Order: sequence, then C-alpha cells, then structure tokens
Amino acid sequence: MQTSLLGGRWLSLPCLFLLFLLGCKTAKEAPVATVPAPPPYGPEVIKQQILSSEIGKNRFVGFALYDPALGKMVVEHNADKYFVPASNTKLFTFYASLKMLGDSIPALKYVVRGDSLIFWGTGDPTFTHMDVKNSVAYDFLKNRKEKLYYLEAPFTSTPFAVNWGWDDYNYYYQPERSVFPIHGNIVKFTRKGGPTQKYTTTPAIFKPTIKTDTARYAHGDAFVRAWRTNDLTYFPKHASADFSVEVPFIPSPDMTVRLLTDTLKRKVTLLKNRPLPQGAQTFYGLPTDTVNKRMLQVSDNLFAEQLMALCSGTLSDTLSVERAIKHVMKTYLADLPDAPVWVDGSGLSSMNLFTPRSIIALLQKIQQERPEERLLPLMAAGGQPGTFRSIYKAEVPYVFGKSGTLAHVHNQSGYIKTKSGKLLLFSFMNNNFKTSSSEIRNEMVRIMTEVHEKY
Repeated sequence: MQTSLLGGRWLSLPCLFLLFLLGCKTAKEAPVATVPAPPPYGPEVIKQQILSSEIGKNRFVGFALYDPALGKMVVEHNADKYFVPASNTKLFTFYASLKMLGDSIPALKYVVRGDSLIFWGTGDPTFTHMDVKNSVAYDFLKNRKEKLYYLEAPFTSTPFAVNWGWDDYNYYYQPERSVFPIHGNIVKFTRKGGPTQKYTTTPAIFKPTIKTDTARYAHGDAFVRAWRTNDLTYFPKHASADFSVEVPFIPSPDMTVRLLTDTLKRKVTLLKNRPLPQGAQTFYGLPTDTVNKRMLQVSDNLFAEQLMALCSGTLSDTLSVERAIKHVMKTYLADLPDAPVWVDGSGLSSMNLFTPRSIIALLQKIQQERPEERLLPLMAAGGQPGTFRSIYKAEVPYVFGKSGTLAHVHNQSGYIKTKSGKLLLFSFMNNNFKTSSSEIRNEMVRIMTEVHEKY
C-alpha cells in the first residue's frame, strides 16, 4: 500500500482523497462577497451627483429641480442661497415683457402738427437692426409726406447699468442703452476675400472718424473706439483675413438725427428742449415674441435692456429701466420665495442676485403666461441656433432655457423633457469657480442629460 508523509505521519492514499473532498466542500460553502446593487435612479442619486460635482470642481453650486405634475421640488441643493445669475436675468425681463407689453412692440410715438410730423423713441431696439429684418417703422417714416422732426424722450437710466464693466465698452455685447437705438447702437466692419480687399463700414457715416494705426494694440483688437468719443482706430496687424467686427458707438440726440437722416435719405430735424406733445399716437412694430425670441436665444443684451425701457413706457413718458424693474417686483413678483436683487435687464451686472428656488417660481409664472407650444420655441434649445447650439444635441430637442456666463459664473435655467414624458423645471447655478466655464458647462450637461434619460 502506497503512503504519503503528512505532519510526520504516513497516511494511506484513501485518507488523502477523503481530506481533498472535505477541503473542496469547505471551500464551496465559504461565503462569497457580493457588490451591493446601485440605488435606483432618483432624487437621492441626482442630489449625490450635485454634491460630488460641487466638491470635485471646487465651486459654489445651487440646484433646484421641480416636477409640476407632483407639484413639488424633486431635488434642492442651496436652492435658498443667492447667486449671481448673469444672463439668467433675461428670464425676468422676458416675464416683465409678457406682463407689460402687448402683442406688438411700440416702435415710436408721434403727433402731426400741420405739415410736420414730430416723433420720439419708445426704447424699441429693432430700428434698422442689422440682424433683425424689420422695416416697419422705417417705412412709416420714409413714406410720410410731412416734414420729420425728432424729439428726444426723457430717459433717466444711465448708458451703462450699475456695475457693468467699463472696459467692455468696445465690445459688441455691451452697447449703450438709449431712447431710440439705431442699427443696434453698433458700427459693423466687414471684410471678405482676404487682406487685399477693403473692409466696409456700416453705417457709413462713421467712416471719416476711422484712422489706421500699423502698430500693435495692447488688447489685440482690430477696431478700437475711444473711451468717450466715437473716434475709431483700425489696427490691421490684429485683423484676420476675413472678419465681421461690431463696435458700439455712443448714442446722443444729435447722433440719432444724423443716423436717421442718413438711413432714411431725407432730412430729419432735431427739436431741443421741448416737452413731449400731448395726444400722441403709438406706431407699433414687430411682434413682441419676435423680440423676446432673439433676446433669449442669442442672449442679446441690448434687447434685454431696451425691453425693460419699453415696459417703463407703459407707466409714463419717462423711460427708466430701474422704474420698470421696481414695478415688476412690486406688482408681479412680490410672492417669490426670496426677494431678488435685480438691477438691470440683461444680467451684465454682477450686482444681480437670485436664488434657484425663486427662478423655479418665475418659470412657473412664465408657464402661466404662455402655453408650452408657444413658450418653448422662444427659448434657447439644445442643438439649435442660439446659446445651446453646441450642447444637448439630439434629433428632438429636450432642453429649453437660458444660459448665463460672466467671469467665474455659469448658470442654466429652464425646462427639460425626460424620456419618460415629464416636463421638469430646473435651475442649475455655478459661482466662484476658477476653472474654465466650458468645463463647468460640460459637467452640467452630463448631469442634466442623465436626468433626461433616466428620470
């Protein structure tokens, strides 16, 4: 009989075989470690994602997700804290226009006195605007048989709002507020066909004010306007082969009359130091929704400011962005969860402060003014022309809202459709980050896309 040595003792082969079977049975019965199943996707998972994202990106995050079908918040994180909203402010301007303006924008006011037509501005930003097809008021003035006299309406708002960046005066996104904007209050320079071609200047009356400097400008801009004059300098070393550059000009009553005379190709005379005549008629222009749509989709700052000026015109003949804001807050927004700090129409000011839950309440109020089929087409939509064009891309858009970006600020608020058929309201606000806004945007898109797919 064969034997084996184990522990100093000889065992038979049958004994070894028995030990082997006992060992196998013991190993088979040993408990197996199991990985717990992930929790089902829902509010707790979304909240944890927000918390992890806030810590991972080292920023201050406010988040609110509201389900109107349930009539309650699904997720809240710092929803009662104040954030700089940037262009999310335009949602408040949008609501103000829905409450205070009618179906069409008041383009101008006028009276006829004998052979004279005296007219003045209402704040309408669309007159001869280069990107908005609007000839309604233009044709009205162009074809009148009377002599044209322009009268400057009183305007108590400053050209820049509180806390706007003074050094942004040269950039397209910060044109000055005025009573009668023309060409969007900007000068446009365009060149096609390469550096050997001449560039065009629109409106052309600014062409004589342009000088050329072959040096390099410290900020690298091709066209620079002087701080408080309309003198312009062209720096060819900073110009690309083809370009389209917009620079704001300084509006004034004299400038308005010069531009009107130039564009209408007929004489317009400025009336100075006269009160507005009684018995004025209002001439209406574009549909209000057309102006709101541009403001929301491309985040047009001038349109936002001028819409608030237009709203103030429904209260008195003196235009004032600040007066309109006070009226809206007192009359329509007094019941918000947290009283806003609201100082301008566009959100360019970092003095604005809103809470995510107040934005949710505002989005609910907007829904009461416009049914879904009329509301959502006015908003920026995922993958469509506008500020959401490069995000939330899908064959059928599912995110509709407004973005907002300033230095160290990036927010999104609006409406999101889920694959399960829900329409949710959301406000996702990010302040005080040091990384790029694109990195923050990508993180927001990741989280909100998962809400769309799984909630």
